[in-house]
Amino acid sequence: MAWSRRQFLGGGLALAAGAIAPFDRALGQPAPARLAVERRVIEVNKQPASVYGIRGPGGRHGLVLEAGQRFQVNLENRAELPTLIHWHGQTPPLAQDGVPGLSQPLLQPGRSYDYDYAPRPGTHWMHSHEGLHEQLLMAAPLIVHEAGTAAMREVVVMLHDFTFADAAEVFAKLGSGQGGHAMHGAAMDHSAHAGHAGHGPMLSAHLHDVEYDAFLANDRTLDDPEVIRAERGERIRLRLINAATATAFIIDAGALSAQAIAVDGNPVRPVPGRRFPLAMGQRLDLVLTLPRENGAWPVLARREGDVARTGIIVATPGARIAKVATKGRDKAAAADLALERRLVAHQPLARRAPDRRLKVILGEKPPYVWMLNEATFDRRQPLAVRRGERVHMTFENPTTMMHPMHLHGHHFQVVALGAERIAGAMRDTVIVPALGGRVTVAFDADNPGEWMLHCHNLYHMAAGMMTTVKYAA
Repeated sequence: MAWSRRQFLGGGLALAAGAIAPFDRALGQPAPARLAVERRVIEVNKQPASVYGIRGPGGRHGLVLEAGQRFQVNLENRAELPTLIHWHGQTPPLAQDGVPGLSQPLLQPGRSYDYDYAPRPGTHWMHSHEGLHEQLLMAAPLIVHEAGTAAMREVVVMLHDFTFADAAEVFAKLGSGQGGHAMHGAAMDHSAHAGHAGHGPMLSAHLHDVEYDAFLANDRTLDDPEVIRAERGERIRLRLINAATATAFIIDAGALSAQAIAVDGNPVRPVPGRRFPLAMGQRLDLVLTLPRENGAWPVLARREGDVARTGIIVATPGARIAKVATKGRDKAAAADLALERRLVAHQPLARRAPDRRLKVILGEKPPYVWMLNEATFDRRQPLAVRRGERVHMTFENPTTMMHPMHLHGHHFQVVALGAERIAGAMRDTVIVPALGGRVTVAFDADNPGEWMLHCHNLYHMAAGMMTTVKYAA
């Protein structure tokens, strides 16, 4: 049985820890940056859309911290419903992680929480970890500048999938069998992994649970894209955040020269390319180099396995901006592990044999139940670790969909793709392909607590695809 929809949409988890203490301002500590969760209206397909946002200092969407600056934040809930914000990619103490019940109680309307910890550098983001609020765009960038990096212009691009439909109704239809694979799945031919005589029905992978009205880059579609003006020959650092709830993208740099220099906020040896997969929850830093000529160049986020797309335009001053359609002629590829095989961490884990090996089997049951180790979240058996251990965790995915698996409170190194050993990137979210995908990651158990581990497809998570990694006392 999946975690009940009423539990998920209404109340969060049972309370397991208290809220963190507020700052002692009497001691003269610096005033915290203020973040406010609030309603806002954007325009999508020439229609007004009421969504949420997280407004930071100066009215900016989200928060940018300089190298060495502490994460000292006062978070106020100006929305009309209880919520709680998770600092995705950060590794604070558990009490500041922003998961209802595991970290703090829900933040009630009109109330605030204070946070104070040393942040992790890189491209990260913040989003609600309550109900389906994330589908309503309750998310924002969280950028912590890296010390000693090359000076260049930075552009942050946050990607969303958007629906005018009520998110709770979308989820209810998936759970009743009226949505999901049967109605919305885009089948792929995976005959090498398909069932055979005596071993169940033929299976094919599915890419999409939900059909969307639009795909957004910084709240805009390609009907009215953001235009970044740049000089001929200029280098730009593009900080891409996939905040979509159920959509993986292929980032397409088009005619521009591009190099991947970081994933999930962690630097990697530069990888040149034109197309880069970006699953839900993942981040990608690209360095773009403009030609030494005038022009305008789209940088697109193409929905995997589909013609739909969004993006921005990079253009020199005065260049004519040609119309870019919201649908291309050809379908994008599926998000896979091709890039993962090429990534090498700039700051890998120290070499060490594992003290503990964990296996996480991803599972599904009709009509729409998603599981980890044959259990939904309400029936989970936490994965046990001890402080100081080097842990190897292997994800095995026999299901019909790709799952981006995210671990809170830690970053891990990708050390094996199937049977292939690699010295891969440091990440917090990794793609595990459908129909037999297997990925092994390694992390050091250095942040005690009970931490969420889940698929970052919001609807899979809501339907039970969550568990916890729990430190032994």
